[in-house]
Amino acid sequence: MEQSQSEVVHKGKFNADKTGKVFYTAKTHTIGGRVGGSAKSDDGQLDVMFASPGAKGRGTNPEQMFAAGWSACFIGAMGGVAQKEKIPLPKDTAVDAEVDLVVSGGQDYSLQARLNVTLPGIDREKALQIVEAASHVCPYSKAIEGNVEVTYHLV
Repeated sequence: MEQSQSEVVHKGKFNADKTGKVFYTAKTHTIGGRVGGSAKSDDGQLDVMFASPGAKGRGTNPEQMFAAGWSACFIGAMGGVAQKEKIPLPKDTAVDAEVDLVVSGGQDYSLQARLNVTLPGIDREKALQIVEAASHVCPYSKAIEGNVEVTYHLV
């Protein structure tokens, strides 16, 4: 396939040598960016307005969206890991995600994050193993590995 002049292709470390069938493609249309912008999905399930972090009024920000998606995905990854280990994942399993927008040098922005995981009723050692394994299964965790400082806490 020939690349057009308006196309930029970047293959990350997890996709460079893998071939596979696309399971799902999320499609959104975003206008206006993080301050006063909005985004809608092609299926109508997502329709959000954006606002700067800490701003009063209506709107979320990309960091909150990332935190929500990542924590949901991580719970799914823990569920898959626990199922393989024949351990039922507690119904009240929870992940509290904290995603920091960090600025250094005035214009250099980056992210850092913490996932605070609650696995009630599971032995601490086994719970730590589930969290560790899930960090290697979750697509969000894999996507940011080596690019974002992440701390996983078992609460």
